[in-house]
Amino acid sequence: MIQKFVKVMVLSVVVFFITTGFTAKTASVTEVAKVVERENLKLFYTVLNKNEAQREAVDFSIFLGKSFAGFKEALGFKESQGRYSVVNSLGYLGKYQFGKSTLRILGVYNTHSFMNSSLMQEKAFGANLARNKWVLRRDIKRFVGKTIAGVKITESGILAAAHLGGPGSVKKFLRSYGSNSFKDANGTSVRLYMKKFAGYDVSHISENKKAKVKL
Repeated sequence: MIQKFVKVMVLSVVVFFITTGFTAKTASVTEVAKVVERENLKLFYTVLNKNEAQREAVDFSIFLGKSFAGFKEALGFKESQGRYSVVNSLGYLGKYQFGKSTLRILGVYNTHSFMNSSLMQEKAFGANLARNKWVLRRDIKRFVGKTIAGVKITESGILAAAHLGGPGSVKKFLRSYGSNSFKDANGTSVRLYMKKFAGYDVSHISENKKAKVKL
């Protein structure tokens, strides 16, 4: 019973960090253990290490469901395992792996500041969604609900695919009915993103042609 109680507390901390946009850290898990010890309870298991906590975080992301929080955390994990500090071999930055040219469109010119601000990265993600939704507004109305190349088209799938390959690549895929499918340098296609990120609630995202990052 004690083991079950302790694990529930640990997993609650992990889920909390997911929903607030931060990756769970071992230090936070350790703090839970200290609380338990202060209550004179014994620990009969090994505290989760960083990798174990991360795996638990992925498993428990199902509690976010198809909400917008679920959408951004799932996409962020796919891009960088949810880490704000990542710069990949091609120079893409942060949790959502932005290119510098996209950041400039969104009004971000200082990449050092961008990499050191989780808030700025989240704002950039939201602004990019709003801009892409404006660019793809006609395609969203035309294609959502249809099945193309074996994938049921949804608004969240379209926006996720636009994040991967840009709105132009999404237009080509939809308007060619799947015969023209962009793939990034890792071989990931817009079709895969449309399928993987289908059905999330992004209804509150407003179309905005001139969306910028505002802190």
